[in-house]
Formats: sequence, C-alpha cells, structure tokens
Amino acid sequence: MTSSGDPRPIGIFDSGIGGLTVAKAIQQALPHERLLYFGDNANIPYGAKDNAEILRLSRGITRALLERDCKLIVIACNTASAAALRPLRVELPQVTFVGMEPAVKPAVEHTRTGAVGVIATVATVQGEVFTSIVERFAQDVKVIKQACPGLVLQIEAGEYATPKTEAMLRGWLEPMVAEGIDALVLGCTHYPFVRPLIERIVGPQVRVIDPAPAIARRVEHVLREADALAGDDRAGELQCSTSGDPELFHGVLQHLGINDTQVAKGHWAGDELTLSYTSPRI
Repeated sequence: MTSSGDPRPIGIFDSGIGGLTVAKAIQQALPHERLLYFGDNANIPYGAKDNAEILRLSRGITRALLERDCKLIVIACNTASAAALRPLRVELPQVTFVGMEPAVKPAVEHTRTGAVGVIATVATVQGEVFTSIVERFAQDVKVIKQACPGLVLQIEAGEYATPKTEAMLRGWLEPMVAEGIDALVLGCTHYPFVRPLIERIVGPQVRVIDPAPAIARRVEHVLREADALAGDDRAGELQCSTSGDPELFHGVLQHLGINDTQVAKGHWAGDELTLSYTSPRI
C-alpha cells in the first residue's frame, strides 16, 4: 500500500437516520476516511417487516454501495443486522461486513444488581441473534427485553423530547427500573437520539449503553488488520444519500452537529437501488 493508504470509501446504511450515530462515531475515530451513508427512509420502519423483506432491501443497498467501490460495509441497523448480516456474508464472502448487535456483553460485565435491560425493535428482540447473545453472555443475569414499537417513527419525525415520546418511553422503562436494572442497552441505532430523555427517566443509577463507539473501534480494527486504512494525508468526508426527503435528512445532520454535508436522493426501482452523492461543502 502506498503512503496514501486505501482511499476507497466505507459504506454505511440504516433504515433511516439512526445509523448516523454510528457514522459520526466512525468519523470521529477515523477522521481520514471517506464515508458513504445511505438511509432507506422511504422504507422505514424495518422493525415491522419480515426477515425476507429486510434481506431484500439490505441486499439491494449492499449492491449499490459496492458499485461505489466500498472497501467495507457497515450495517448500522440492529434490525437489518439481525435479518441480513449472516445471509449476506454467505452470499458475498469476498465482502467485509461489520454489523450491529445489542451490547448485552458489556452490560452484563458491569451490572451489580444482576439485572440489565435491552430496548430494541420488535424484529431485534424476537430474532435469533438476540437470543444467541443472551445465551452466550447472560446466563447468570436477568435480561429484561422490551420492544419499542413506534419509537423509531417518533425519532424519524424529530420528536426527541415531546410529551408523546416521553410517555411511550416511561411506559417501557419505568417497569424495567422497578425490576432493578442498573444497565440499559440501546438496541437500535435510532435510540441515542432520545438518550437524554431516557437518562432522565431511568435516573443516574442506570448506565445507558450506546454501541456506536464500539462499532467504530471494530471498523478501525478490521481495516487496520487488512492494511486498508486511508492514509493520514487524506481529508475525510461524509457523504449522505436517502430514499426519503433530503431536506428532512439534512435537518438531522444539523441536529448532530454535522453542518457541512449535503444530502442526495437515492432511488429504488424494484430490487435495484441507484445511489447518488454530493460532495460535502468545503
């Protein structure tokens, strides 16, 4: 590899805006990398779809990102990871994937009460991946899982701290706190958008765990092992595309403090996704 490293981009996708929390963590950990993000907002929520449909969408997005010469694909969506990560690895053994899984292991390692909570989409908490993780890492700990139907749509609508969102969260979280949890896993990449509200509800005695920094570390490790990091003489950038409304998506970027990135429009035609990207403003 030359001194400029591997300039190919990292592809990142999610059902909507949630994976931007992962993209931001990767950008902070790897500031020289070029990131291509796609949010499939036109098909949200993934958590209400069956596995076959989620795999179909994930396959189309992966193909589109590979056409952009991505050196690694990050499935920055717990629901898509649960449904599509294993099949895609079988179908595309030459492609390196990094997926999401609920951070049950660190929650178990830090609990003192012996009870941890996990909030996620219906598809995630009912999936085989989640069951496997609990069986592997939490045999001696009580894991209280809670599906949160409708929360992703609240977050996509920008309702991060409205009375309706708070009422929904209190209905799910207060019974978990009453059962003695001292760690709460955010099992969906959308949920960090409402982390301040969650922390206010569960109180300081409950540690809230966001997996995004761990995913960023994993991406760095995988690229370093493959000698595929971008050179430190390169300026990193984040480019975004969405199948939804680019203006609404841009507003979310501003909420995250990402102010120099424009959003392009991606288009589905059957199973085929066509991506376009606009370079960030300089």
